[in-house]
Amino acid sequence: MEEKNSCEVPFMDLRRMLSLEKKSIEQAFSRVLESGRYILGQEVRSFEQSVARYLNVRHCLGVSSGSDALLLALMAFGVKAGDEVICPVFTFFATASSVARAGAKPVFADVCPGCFQLSPSEVQARISSNTQGIIPVHLFGQCADMEGFKAIEEKKHLFLIEDSAQAFGASIGNKKAGTFGSVGCFSFFPTKNLAAFGEAGLVSTSSDDIASKIQALRVHGSSKEKYSHEWLGGNFRMDEMQAAFLSVRLAAVDSLIAQRIKNAQFYEKAFLSSGVAIKCPDPCLCQTRQQEENSRWLEKEWGYPIFLPNRVRGTHTFNQYVIRVKKDRDRLRNYLREQRIQTEIYYPIPLHLQPCFSFLGYRKGDFPIAEKLSEEVLALPIFPGLREEEMERVVETIRQFYAHKGKRKNGVN
Repeated sequence: MEEKNSCEVPFMDLRRMLSLEKKSIEQAFSRVLESGRYILGQEVRSFEQSVARYLNVRHCLGVSSGSDALLLALMAFGVKAGDEVICPVFTFFATASSVARAGAKPVFADVCPGCFQLSPSEVQARISSNTQGIIPVHLFGQCADMEGFKAIEEKKHLFLIEDSAQAFGASIGNKKAGTFGSVGCFSFFPTKNLAAFGEAGLVSTSSDDIASKIQALRVHGSSKEKYSHEWLGGNFRMDEMQAAFLSVRLAAVDSLIAQRIKNAQFYEKAFLSSGVAIKCPDPCLCQTRQQEENSRWLEKEWGYPIFLPNRVRGTHTFNQYVIRVKKDRDRLRNYLREQRIQTEIYYPIPLHLQPCFSFLGYRKGDFPIAEKLSEEVLALPIFPGLREEEMERVVETIRQFYAHKGKRKNGVN
């Protein structure tokens, strides 16, 4: 008889989602193949128009990746050497690397323990005469405190670029992620809420001037006449095949997000019943000076090994379901791996401690919340198509880990 844990619980299984849309995807592939047009054609234009309607924004421009979307946005604002752009220290590498690639200096700010997001109060404390803009990240599928960032943008006359790579479809009220700031940047990497079959991204904006410039920059800075280049751009074009595939998936994106939310609700209920977890007790500190709260947050013991993610504002789309493991995170992850349950760590090294950013002069201890989170976070499977029995197995295996750990601690083998 096959053991219960002999089948692997995958962190992401793209094949399960593909089985539901295979016919439509094959039709899109045939349509593009027969058109004879493979770069920036009708499929891209149609997709851009559909996303603009979905987001309720004036312009959407398909580009080659989410990282390139960020770089293009910075190029459109004319970022240059000597400029500073503030971004979170706890996020994916591309946010800060795009600033450096544009020639500017990334200035890091700590994040909020209650929601993982960049804190407007931390940003305010780091604004200098060289600051040109801010890049908040809607991390793990939940929107950052855009009301706070909009207030800073208007008061300080800075640009505001939303890194919405993980939050397509997330919202606050009736506004979608990517539509609050000057520019929104999206990734359609295969693991995202809206996923391509390779690399693709998008820039959203309500500014005619920014849209016109990005449209030229994505084609080597040429807009008016072929082989005439107004700016130094690059090859940041979206191809027709990815646009056609994305159009198919856009029609179903809300139902896929609903599945992620349903899975998150299942996890929360099961974890709370297990006795090993509580909802994260740390408050959202986005509107307070976190330095005053850091020591209390870092030292307090709550008696539970697992903190569940908070839904602080708006619609959380759960691109990732990230728990905090207060002790023995790496041992727990190894135990889950032994039980054939896949997990990921987003992110094991805060950006200020990345070797390539050593020139910025940051040191360990500069951002205590990000550093603590990097030791605690663990992402569990959450993708659409994940089965209830698989989630039950994840929760039960974590419960068993702490039950066995307690026995070992009390001298019981």
